[in-house]
Amino acid sequence: MSSAPAEPDLTRPAPSETERVTRPALSETERVTRLLRDQIVDGVRTPGSRLVERELAASLDVSRVPVREALQTLASEGLVTPRPRSWAVVRTFTDRDLLDLVEVRSAIEVLTVRLAAERRTAEQLDVAAAALAREAGGARDGDATTARRAAADFHEAVSAMAGNAVLDEISALTASRMRWMLGQHDDLGVMVSEHAALLDAIRSGDVEEADRLTRDHLRSSLASARARRDRASS
Repeated sequence: MSSAPAEPDLTRPAPSETERVTRPALSETERVTRLLRDQIVDGVRTPGSRLVERELAASLDVSRVPVREALQTLASEGLVTPRPRSWAVVRTFTDRDLLDLVEVRSAIEVLTVRLAAERRTAEQLDVAAAALAREAGGARDGDATTARRAAADFHEAVSAMAGNAVLDEISALTASRMRWMLGQHDDLGVMVSEHAALLDAIRSGDVEEADRLTRDHLRSSLASARARRDRASS
């Protein structure tokens, strides 16, 4: 009989001195939400995994209230599926779920990059380039978590270039699901190359090329998410 899989590590590393100075303290609910969100996006907690309030509270040494509130937040973000009583499961994305997400994000992302190519500033380009450098470094070192998180940071940097508050509000509704989908990329080098080409198009103000690259990138992300899901279920 095979042994049960090990539980994911729920410990949280102590913040650096810089983080203690520059970041406001998180509430218990925010801390638990961020931790669970990262574990889902990073693949530590796989689709279908149970999230039981009592067990999570004991593991994190908190009451059940912040755990309950965190699960409610993650459900509203589309990463968790509630179950009766006091537990939930990590969402399993169906093919229809993925198609719906890509259809919506196609409209959002294409508008975002078009505005970014028109409105980008030197400082914003530097932020995006720094995220791309972290992504490339993670890919080169075989550090998938670092590469995928930096890829999500790159997308957020591009969104900032668009300079549209309403677009930001709309994007936020699917931001966690988009981070999850980006986390499905297995070929990190391809992801880096796609982002590098997109940044070049934005930097040069080539709206049409940025538009085309964005559509291609979303198709690539969809294919990666489907392939990884199918492998996991086989």
